[in-house]
Amino acid sequence: MNTKTYYIYIATNKYNKVLYTGVTRSLLKRMGEHRERIYKNSFTSKYNINKLIYYEVFEDIYNAISREKQIKAGSRKKKLKLINKLNPEWRDLIEDMW
Repeated sequence: MNTKTYYIYIATNKYNKVLYTGVTRSLLKRMGEHRERIYKNSFTSKYNINKLIYYEVFEDIYNAISREKQIKAGSRKKKLKLINKLNPEWRDLIEDMW
C-alpha cells in the first residue's frame, strides 16, 4: 500500500515575529519555495517567511486541512504554546530533514 504523507506547518521570519500556517505534501519543497520567494506577491514573500518552526504529519489530506484550519483559527498565544512545546529554541526544523 502506498501511503501518502501531508504536513501542516508553522513558519516564521528570521526575527520570529510573523507566523504563517500552511499545509503541504512536501515540507522540503514548500520551504524551498518560501526561501526562494517563488510567489513574489504572496504573504510569505512580503514578510520573508523562511524558517520552519513547527509541523505535524498526516496520512489523510482532509485531516491535515482540518488541523490547519484549527491552528489558523486559534490565537497567537495558542500557536506560541504549540511551537514552544515542540521547539522551544525556535530552531529551523528543516535543517533536520536534509
